Amino acid sequence: MFSHNDSSNQYFLFEQALGITSPWHIKSLDFSSNLQQIDISVDFNTGAKFNCPICGASLCKVHDTTKKTWRHLDFFQHKAYLHCRVPRVCCETCGVHVADVPWARKGSGFTLLFESMVLYLIQRMPVAQVAEYIGEHDTRLWRIVEYYVVKALNKEDLSSVSSIGIDETSVKKGHNYVTLVVDYETKRVIYVCDGKDSSTLTSFRNELLAHGGNPDLIHSGCCDMSPAFLKGFRESFPDCNVTLDKFHVIKIISDAVDQIRRGESKKQPILKKTKYLWLKDPNDLKPEQRIELNNLLCVNLKTAEAYKLKRRFQELWNQDNPENTLDSLNKWVVLANESKLKPMIRVAKTIKKHEGGILNIVKSGMTNAILEGTNSLIQTFKRAARGYRNSKTLIKMIYLRLGDLNFGLPT
Repeated sequence: MFSHNDSSNQYFLFEQALGITSPWHIKSLDFSSNLQQIDISVDFNTGAKFNCPICGASLCKVHDTTKKTWRHLDFFQHKAYLHCRVPRVCCETCGVHVADVPWARKGSGFTLLFESMVLYLIQRMPVAQVAEYIGEHDTRLWRIVEYYVVKALNKEDLSSVSSIGIDETSVKKGHNYVTLVVDYETKRVIYVCDGKDSSTLTSFRNELLAHGGNPDLIHSGCCDMSPAFLKGFRESFPDCNVTLDKFHVIKIISDAVDQIRRGESKKQPILKKTKYLWLKDPNDLKPEQRIELNNLLCVNLKTAEAYKLKRRFQELWNQDNPENTLDSLNKWVVLANESKLKPMIRVAKTIKKHEGGILNIVKSGMTNAILEGTNSLIQTFKRAARGYRNSKTLIKMIYLRLGDLNFGLPT
């Protein structure tokens, strides 16, 4: 045990490391070899006055004190705790209240630096692993996440958002969904909410308005072919130019090709076990697979006809002049209808219904690749955590890891 003599003594390095300045000082240090723990006692100078924590009035006199303890960053391999008799100050306006301390937030049992470290680790590891690593209960760590995520979100400025992407991701396998909104320019998640219906866009519009954003400035958006999302755009962002995701457009055509193949394979055994020949891009096929596909294309098959329609549709993305895209799209719809292949006729009807969003694929160049990447990251850290208790915890983690939030903590 050491005793305090003056502010320039042997505790100076510890005061510098902790960021402690007048009127605060270290009173004593105690190391327990049995507990492998360092206890740091902090005190304030006699006669010191403090600001009112409620109204900010300065030079408030100390009424009495209350003892408090905070866990700090470990010193080497030893746990470190700060102990302090915190003054309760008497404000003429607000009455008696516990003064703020510069090293911790009110109500927390950790220093700001410790909380900063916790958030850093949780952005890279599951909460349960972090809790085990630092020797704390995970409930206490979730409280840190909750506090700082909510605080940062309340201060978010969405005034510059003009281009967005929308997608949903599952909370649990096959159960419940949350909707993500990503700023297409910054590639960060700016909004997450429960559900995947049209009301999620209404909810985002309200959030945008609450944080300085302007729905009229949202000039472009991207989503899959979800009727709910498209309805949400029409209702909440009627002036937004919506681009449908290229992958999802091609998928409905590929699904039609596969449906035709499955039906035809009952009478054409040569089509059995050829599913991926028709679904994959030819460039992704092995040499022997390309030969097999070419041989099948020479046979009078409904599947081959449907596949050729699919490949012709994909040529839309390679138009030298985007102005010709609509004409090419209309010609494709005619060919699909003339094929008399019912699955392709249904697809042609869907494509004609959504031709505006499909034409925007060529005009805007937007895709849902950013959302797909974001979704992949979410599923990765969800698996690492072996799932989350509910959607609320998943939403917090999405914001923490993918929201690029400013927590205002020391580093």
